[in-house]
Order: sequence, then C-alpha cells, then structure tokens
Amino acid sequence: MIRILKYGEVANQDIFARVVPEIDVEATVAEIIDTVRREGDKALYAYCEKFDGAKLTSLLVTEEEIEEAVASVEPKFLEILKEAAENIRKFHEKQVRNSFIINDQDGIVVGQKIIPVDRAGLYVPGGTAAYPSTVLMDSIPAKIAGCREVVITTPPGKDGKVNPVILAAAKISCVDKIFKLGGAQAIAALAYGTETVPKVDKIVGPGNAFVAEAKKQVFGQVSIDMIAGPSEILIVADKNSNPRHVAADLLSQAEHDKLASAVLVTDSTELAEAVQKELEVQIPQLERSEIARTSIDKNGKIIVAPDLSVAVDISNEIAPEHLELCVDNPFDWLDKIRHAGSIFMGRNCPEALGDYFAGPNHTLPTSGTAKFSNPLSVDDFVKKTQYTYYTKDALARVADKVAFFAEKEGLTAHAKSAVIRLEEK
Repeated sequence: MIRILKYGEVANQDIFARVVPEIDVEATVAEIIDTVRREGDKALYAYCEKFDGAKLTSLLVTEEEIEEAVASVEPKFLEILKEAAENIRKFHEKQVRNSFIINDQDGIVVGQKIIPVDRAGLYVPGGTAAYPSTVLMDSIPAKIAGCREVVITTPPGKDGKVNPVILAAAKISCVDKIFKLGGAQAIAALAYGTETVPKVDKIVGPGNAFVAEAKKQVFGQVSIDMIAGPSEILIVADKNSNPRHVAADLLSQAEHDKLASAVLVTDSTELAEAVQKELEVQIPQLERSEIARTSIDKNGKIIVAPDLSVAVDISNEIAPEHLELCVDNPFDWLDKIRHAGSIFMGRNCPEALGDYFAGPNHTLPTSGTAKFSNPLSVDDFVKKTQYTYYTKDALARVADKVAFFAEKEGLTAHAKSAVIRLEEK
C-alpha cells in the first residue's frame, strides 16, 4: 500500500528520497561496446541471438517488411498515429530557430548559423511493450530540424520481426532506415558504426539500464539527449480533485516499470486517504498489476502539505519528469513551477495525453534533472556555429584594445596577431 507522509512530521530525506536502481551494469556494457567496436556486424548478430532470441540474416528492415507491417495494422490505429504525428509536428515546428546576422557597425559582420546534425540515431525500446509513440516523438523533431538521415534501432521479436506498429509509426514519420537492434549493442553500433549500421552524430531515446549506461559510455564519441532514469509522475492536487482520477493517473506511470515513481502532493488529508484506498481498488484491475503493485508499494508516496504553495515548493524540489496540476485555476500556479519536464494543467489533462497525442514531447528529463535539462526538441538535432568578419579599417579601430586584453592574460602571441597587420604598409 502506498505510504502517506505528512510534510513537517517526517524527515525531509523521506519526502525527497529518489529511486536508485541497484543493478550494476557498467562492466557488462563496456564489454558489449568493446566487442561491437572490434567485431562489428558479427557481434550484433551474436548479441541479437543471445539477448533477443532471434537468429537474423539481415539487420536492416526492408521496404517489403515495412509495407507488410503497415498493411497489418488496424486502420483506426493508423489514423490515430497520423493525427498524433500532425499534433507533434505542429508543436515542434514552433521550436525552429533561425540563423542571425549583426552588421550595424561599419566593416564588421558577426553572426550565427543553425545547422542540423547530419545523422540522428533513435533508440526505440522493445521487450515488455511496444512504443510507436517514441518513434513519433523522436523522429519528427529530427526531421523538422533537417537531419540528412534519421535511423532507428529497435529490438526484434524471437521471430526476427519488428513490431508492426513501430514500423507503421516509422513510415508515418519518414524515418530513413530501421535496424533490428536492441540494448547496449544498438547504442554501440550507432556510436561507432559497423559494416551495416551507419555511425550517427547524436543518439536519443529512452531505454533500460543497459541502454542508459551505454549512452553514458559513448557520450563524447557522439552526442546524446540525456541519461534517462525510471519514469516519474508527481500530481499536485487539491481537495476538489476526484480520487479515482488521481489514482488512475498515478498508475499510468507505475505500470511502466517496477522502479517507476508515482507521487501525490496534496493539501487535503481526506483526498490522500481516498486516493490510497482507490489505488487498492484499481491495481488488481490492471494487466500489468504486478509491476504497478511493486512500483506503488516501494516507490510511491502521498505527501500531505499544509497548503498548495508548500505543495508546489515540494514539487519544485523533486523536479519531476511529469507534473500534473489538478487544482482550481491551474494557470494561476504555472509561473510558480520552476522545475518539471512537462506540466499537465487542470483536472482533464491526464499525463497520457502527453505520452501519445497532444503534441509536446514525451522524452523528458528524469531523476531531478529537470532542474537543468529540457524535454527533447528540435534543438537536440541542431548545432550552432558562429562567424566573424572585419575589414582592415575595422580591425585597426580595435586592434590595440584586443592586444591590451591579451597582454593582461599573458598571451603575447595573441596580442601580436592583432597588431601585426597594422604594421604592414
């Protein structure tokens, strides 16, 4: 049963405690990465057979496989995927940045260029569930950014095939290539390249502990979006909230993973107790009840705060991946939220809207990193470069200042390079 903690009556370490995965995968992942670097495709085939139980003859998903998969998907779901893709596209198109130029001084031009990364690699998890939503959320911003090539890796089933809904989402998103690869070996292949899998410039997407560790280890060889931890939801709810709705929203994250964290912060003891009871009603009804039960019992908590202002302060300290504001007049509180991956406003905005359909991205910072990190966006798939141009007369106006600055840092060669051009007749 979920715990109820009264803020101010229990230690802050209990209020703000986080889930810490106990599994140590560093050495295992390092060995996998090294093997893929040395053996290339040979290692990928071997790991696919070992971990996924699939004996493949090709890593690349063919056009025929994609068309067959799309044809097998329920037409209603295809239409929903297309509508979700359009919502995601509209939202992310607003994120596009423009290059700029400044030339308001005679003889001087400075500016900044926005350039997409050449090739983006997207990891799409498999295993206990299929995530076509991740395909849409990760590939559409990359395409909007203008990446020359967008590739996906996702683990196959034992039959050697990729889940049809994954391929349908990839088709709708105009993904360029799809590879039957999962786990740390997929990250290694994207980071270093093999005979079949191209080396990418950036890797994005969620995954298990092995995937997260692999992204951590290849960072620097390639860019990554973030090191994702277990899923999180925090709900700030007042006394007028429906306990059935709040419990359902907590369970929407608890069913992800036994390590997932579901937290309610409320100013109402009555709501806290009602939600606690309602969770016990709803958990047995879930298909993934065992996972949800472990998550709620081990990592879930209900925090009773003296008022909503304190509840928001608690939320800001936790900096959750998903934050629901189930309160009257949620926009009155929006400016007070400083740290959250994505905010869901009011009583009719379950977090699942963001997972699938609304448009904002669902690849979000976890484990408190919302204090300094961002949701996945078009910005993740571009880089910036800057340029400077001075005429000889423009340089002459500032060369002595540049030299003086350089000498203050003890860098006389810097100083000389600024004034030497003025010595020439």
